[in-house]
Amino acid sequence: MSTRTSALDSRIFGVDIQSGDIRGDSPSYALVTYDGESLDRDVVSHRKLLRRIDDEEPAIVATDNTYELAEDKAGLVGFLRELPTETKLVQVTGDERPEPLSRVASRHGVPYGKKPMQEAEAAARLAAHNVGYEVSAFTNTTEIKVARGRSTGGGGGWSEDRFTRRIHGSVKTTTRDVESKLDEAALDYEKEVTEKYGGYSRAIFEVEAKPSEIPVSARRSGDVRIEIERERRDGIEYRPLAQRQDHVVVGIDPGTTTAVALLDLDGQTLDVWSSRTSDTAEVIEWIIEHGRPVVVAADVEPMPETVEKIRRSFDAAGWIPERDLPVDEKLHRTREESYDNDHERDALAAALFAFDGHADQFERITAKTPPQFDRGEVIARVVAGEESVETVLDDLSEDGEPDEETTEHDPRELTDDEKQIKRLQARIDRLEGHVEDLKGTIASKDDRIDDLEAELSEAKREERKEARERREVTRLERENERLKRELAEAEQANEELDGKLERLKELWKIDHSNFAEVSEAKEGLVPVKPIEQFTKGAIEAADEDFGIASGDVVYLRDASGAGRTTAQLLADREPLVVLRDGGLSEQADQVLFDHDIPVGPADGVEIQEIDELAVAEEGDIEAVIDDWEARAEERRKEEKAEQLDQLISEHRARDPEHG
Repeated sequence: MSTRTSALDSRIFGVDIQSGDIRGDSPSYALVTYDGESLDRDVVSHRKLLRRIDDEEPAIVATDNTYELAEDKAGLVGFLRELPTETKLVQVTGDERPEPLSRVASRHGVPYGKKPMQEAEAAARLAAHNVGYEVSAFTNTTEIKVARGRSTGGGGGWSEDRFTRRIHGSVKTTTRDVESKLDEAALDYEKEVTEKYGGYSRAIFEVEAKPSEIPVSARRSGDVRIEIERERRDGIEYRPLAQRQDHVVVGIDPGTTTAVALLDLDGQTLDVWSSRTSDTAEVIEWIIEHGRPVVVAADVEPMPETVEKIRRSFDAAGWIPERDLPVDEKLHRTREESYDNDHERDALAAALFAFDGHADQFERITAKTPPQFDRGEVIARVVAGEESVETVLDDLSEDGEPDEETTEHDPRELTDDEKQIKRLQARIDRLEGHVEDLKGTIASKDDRIDDLEAELSEAKREERKEARERREVTRLERENERLKRELAEAEQANEELDGKLERLKELWKIDHSNFAEVSEAKEGLVPVKPIEQFTKGAIEAADEDFGIASGDVVYLRDASGAGRTTAQLLADREPLVVLRDGGLSEQADQVLFDHDIPVGPADGVEIQEIDELAVAEEGDIEAVIDDWEARAEERRKEEKAEQLDQLISEHRARDPEHG
């Protein structure tokens, strides 16, 4: 009997569509609840089915076709997102290319009928014995995003600065709280923060856990919002419920890179694997973990010593071609299979040709094997052990392998008509399976066409967006020219204020000894804190002499030569604006730009200096900030346009046909 582990202790929902269509009319579903002992049957709507799943949280929702629950891949992803974290969606008929439910039920000795309620029951019973594939669209990684809950835009001025600083401070505080909870729960995570004026604008945690395992919940309140989202896979993944221990046909391609391919006894590919580092013992261990070999095959003649050693270790039958398999034949035979390299292709080809050589023998043995016996065990003993079917069945009957009700009847020799009927029935099953495979291929190609059409539509949208961006850049260039004219006018007005500044300097010398007093006494003036050179030592010396605090105006007498670390040291002090003589390095300019710190030339500002003190007109400072903000906005637009161009180029490179 099957060696799969049992899931009978869990609650399982078996589902099959009763009436209607998920793509049109409101469907109803036959629902069977199975816990290993009792069965409960009901007919429910799609909405009630989702509510039952949410309320009862079954271990498995089993069906013969997941697309009876969702109209397309996007709908299936949405359905999976709505499932409770611990509930699995299982397709009992296979992965992307499912078999008929009747065939799967017959193979595993599960009662089957064509009515929807009977099919739902068969699905539940099969899933209870770990038959089928779990359908998954998400990984076990969850993203937690802590971000601003409202815009930092406001009425302008110093009040807006305080408002922005408060929001960024709240995001930083919440980030630390989330980090503390993750540490207390001993969860592995990676953190990425974006620092802004006063704190963080956002923080992203990549946590190795499901949402139900994370001690943080999504919320939005006041200045902060928390979003929680499971990481999507690239597509829909089908994973077997239980580790395969079925009887298999094995193809092996030895060498520097060893590849192994496994087929079931119906010729379906179960797994393909290759490794450059594994020795023979590790290859044997991998095969043991995935199945019990009936036939071990190679694609060359004679059989390589490594393959022969593996065959003997399993007492399996061997298969080799009459001559080395040509590459074109291997390519043709594996044209519908998936593999990552030539070694895996050769292993697959060996397994597939070996199955072709034994297919008729497998069918004859299957026709003679009553359903209560393990077909794989019978085939293994006949093919590898060279026993007759009758001898194996007698032996298994003596071992108590079949059910009690079937052991009352002795096996008898079938008549010619019965043998012919069995052969024809087996052929019908194979043709039906082939039809289902072709339908699956058609559906897969239709999905590919839909994906390509969606990509084309997205590319057209991106092109329209790029045209809008170009128009916006042109508009901003005109705006920049206008601002330059206004700046020239403002500079001319500054010259008229020179005389006033001379008089104010004399008052400064008499009445004031520090920046704070100057700010309080003279409206329209702001203190300027000069730094001799853009070096760590000069910054620290100025900080020690008169302090550099958040919101200060800093004047760099010589701005050249600074690197990223020096610029970061100044950015950490969060100045209101940096005036400079000389040019900044690209690294320093990028650091200050990333921290939203305005930078402007000092020659546009009239700075009056008395000893180590300095003062400037507030209007001049505001003009520098306004000019920087205009240039910064243009710079961000240009960076965004460059990123867009790069995305379009990458898309065209990936899909030259639609480029």
